[in-house]
Amino acid sequence: METILETLNPSQREAAEHIDGSLLILAGAGSGKTKTLTTRLAYLIGVVGIDPANTLTLTFTNKAASEMRERALRLITTDTSTMPLLCTFHKFGLLFLKFYIEKLGRSNNFVIIDSDDKKRMIRNIAKELKIDLNVSFLSAEISKYKNSLLGPEEALRKAELRDYKQAAEVYVEYQKSIIENNLVDFDDLLMLTYQILDENKDLRREISNRYQYIMVDEYQDTNELQFKLLEHLSSEHGNICVVGDDDQSIYGWRGANIRNIIEFADNFKGAKVVKLETNYRSTVSILEAANKLIEHNSGRLGKTLVSHIGEGPHVRLQHSLDEVHEAKLIAQEIKGLLQKGVNPDEIAVLYRINALSRSLEEGFNKENLGYKLIGGMRFYERAEVKDIISYFRVLSNPHDDFSFLRIINKPKRGIGKASVEKLQKEAYSQNLSFYGYISAASQEQLQEIVGKKIAAAFKQLVQDIRLLQEEAESSLYNFVTRFEDVIELKKFYGAMVDGFDRNLNIDEFYGYFRDMIIKNPDLTLDEFLNDITLQSEQDQVEGDTISIMSVHAAKGLEFEHLYVIGLEEEFFPLLGEGCNMEEERRLGYVAITRAKRHLTMCYVDSRFYKGRRKMIDKSRFLGEAGLIESASLKITKSSGYKKGDLVKHKIFGMGRVQEVNKSGKEYKLLINFGGNKKEILSSFVQPV
Repeated sequence: METILETLNPSQREAAEHIDGSLLILAGAGSGKTKTLTTRLAYLIGVVGIDPANTLTLTFTNKAASEMRERALRLITTDTSTMPLLCTFHKFGLLFLKFYIEKLGRSNNFVIIDSDDKKRMIRNIAKELKIDLNVSFLSAEISKYKNSLLGPEEALRKAELRDYKQAAEVYVEYQKSIIENNLVDFDDLLMLTYQILDENKDLRREISNRYQYIMVDEYQDTNELQFKLLEHLSSEHGNICVVGDDDQSIYGWRGANIRNIIEFADNFKGAKVVKLETNYRSTVSILEAANKLIEHNSGRLGKTLVSHIGEGPHVRLQHSLDEVHEAKLIAQEIKGLLQKGVNPDEIAVLYRINALSRSLEEGFNKENLGYKLIGGMRFYERAEVKDIISYFRVLSNPHDDFSFLRIINKPKRGIGKASVEKLQKEAYSQNLSFYGYISAASQEQLQEIVGKKIAAAFKQLVQDIRLLQEEAESSLYNFVTRFEDVIELKKFYGAMVDGFDRNLNIDEFYGYFRDMIIKNPDLTLDEFLNDITLQSEQDQVEGDTISIMSVHAAKGLEFEHLYVIGLEEEFFPLLGEGCNMEEERRLGYVAITRAKRHLTMCYVDSRFYKGRRKMIDKSRFLGEAGLIESASLKITKSSGYKKGDLVKHKIFGMGRVQEVNKSGKEYKLLINFGGNKKEILSSFVQPV
């Protein structure tokens, strides 16, 4: 027992030794939360004697899950015949649905679509409905509906404002298409899992009893649906341990509900709370700035980070005339650090908004500094890579019409939209998939509908698919070579203006595929597709060069030399309608606590932004963090809501915010609850 727990400090040990009942580990930045969580898992399995199969640990990224799994297994000295389930929320949903989606009358050979696929479907539906709304807005609204457990018809019934009514109309058609094509989007992985557990009491009891000990990482990032799912999973025993930091809750804009962590003790009765306040990452001066800044927030549980490292250099302020001067100073200083032998992997520049990266990139290029821009277009979302993935999906399931329609003219086969629509109509009239119809029909039958040339092109495509399916079954390692020989995607993309770069991406994908097969010889095409679909931006962050990224992208990372730019009003914090100052301040706290020993906070007198140059004031955060002279401590209170936000009231249910007004020390919201409008104080509703 001592060998597992002896490296923990008293607070970490107290958390690790807690066995039964609910537990909140309130873990400050750099306080060893991963170490505590993995040690607790190892303690339950290797010391207490809990069957690994009775544990479930949930994370938000594959990278975090993989790291935790490795660290926990290294600590377990006893032989175990089973492995603990340690995965992302969405991976758990996928595994669950593979077994139980049939309870919803659906087949378990469903295909997961990513955000790009989803937007393409939405774009097509909106076009058919003659709805001219931003696709990203429609996609986000549909996600909100699903994470609020609002079905299409209910969403349509409750919508009042024009844009939201149209969004609900798109949702109705989108969900029809999803079900007809047996597709599942990311939100479905959790929504359908919750729906099945909610509707099947015996199954809920069985699953809860199977996972007797549940642990959740980054609990402050959970949304309403994830909270409800955890309630069901722990319903039979109440053994739920969550770790998180309310001061690092920075994803409210995408649905994370900070109240989940703040109200944990109310939601899970008898909860024990353990605070981890010893920081092993940063120096005293860095933590002093972080502590002073975050104290200005009122919506927090409260803790104070204490440095284990001790004293270090003071936090530096860098004042520049403009963004060009700022970038030049940073680039030249970093060049000096590299000449002194500092590892580029230990250097990063952070910003609040992505637009600020342009001047940095130019400054770095002028100084011939290599860098990686994190948060650009993801590898798997590039057109040439998505085409390969779509082919692989069709090989795995030829009746996936969604993917089949994407590859029909990749590369060009001379098949026009009219021909596709004619054959689709024939296929659906016979209750067949597109592929099912053209593979069963004779060439003569196709010829009568679309002509000889196009009929031949379709038949050749069917032949190629069958050939590649046989190749995939015989040898996945050699499969990609044969795939390229047959399909010739590199020849197709190589003829384009940016063909060289596109072919580099294709080669990168083929190399990654082969590497996965070498590491996992039993891997199937279906498993490979599911794994890459579930990957996140953080999983693709790799080192050995200077990092340029947003504060959001930096969460969970740490650097010896850190620069934070754009510390001006309107840039950091953002200002204006819908701005949540407490979340902006949490972002500032996250930015500061990424630094180990050397932190430089940068601000300028003017910036060129949105087409014009403007003079700007220093960020209030510099004063609040004690880095410049400023007014005394002010605890701010923000409604955190803006017009159009979806909220939930414990009596009136789901509603849409229509107005936000200050009312004394509170905020009053005018909310439309499905046609019933009420004025409610903001502290009595929850975001969804």
